[in-house]
Amino acid sequence: MQYLRTPDTRFENLADYAFAPNYLTVDDTAGGQLRVHYLDEGPRGADPVLVMHGEPTWSYLYRHMIPVFTGAGHRVIAPDLVGFGRSDKPTQRTDYTYQRHVDWMADVLRQLDLRNITLVCQDWGGLLGLRLLALMPDRFARLVVANTALPTGDRPMSAAFESWRTYSQDVPEFRAGRIVYGGTVSRLTDAEVAASDAPFPD
Repeated sequence: MQYLRTPDTRFENLADYAFAPNYLTVDDTAGGQLRVHYLDEGPRGADPVLVMHGEPTWSYLYRHMIPVFTGAGHRVIAPDLVGFGRSDKPTQRTDYTYQRHVDWMADVLRQLDLRNITLVCQDWGGLLGLRLLALMPDRFARLVVANTALPTGDRPMSAAFESWRTYSQDVPEFRAGRIVYGGTVSRLTDAEVAASDAPFPD
């Protein structure tokens, strides 16, 4: 599987994001490996809070929540989904399947051996996180679920989901920062918009 890797310089001096990067590799399911980035903050012996972002965001989304969780004594794991953030980005659309995303993140949980997890998920982080819960329920203890769904295959996704999918696949220039800006209640700074764009130089 061919992939792109965003240069580290794109992630220097981001607003409110002074976290150390961590990496592991997962089986790309096509005979190779992909590098997955994640944050690992707080005491290592504490029960983990797994925060899973959606599209088009990355672990930067949780920059203000992570200090709150660690301040309360929790360990926080914040992965960047494959294709986002500092994780590798396969180059072909056909490389991205729902099952592969589940498999890649399941590999991350197994490698980190996370247990007694509190899952905090939204958007695509929920579509994947809830599948992880169903796949390995013994690893999870609690759920915090926001604006997401769990596709079951027996009914179509919502019109809003279908509209977003069409837009995300057909828009000539996918500007992640402007999309995040348009979906927030509070006004983002130019630096925050730029940080949302950081993983995608072009």
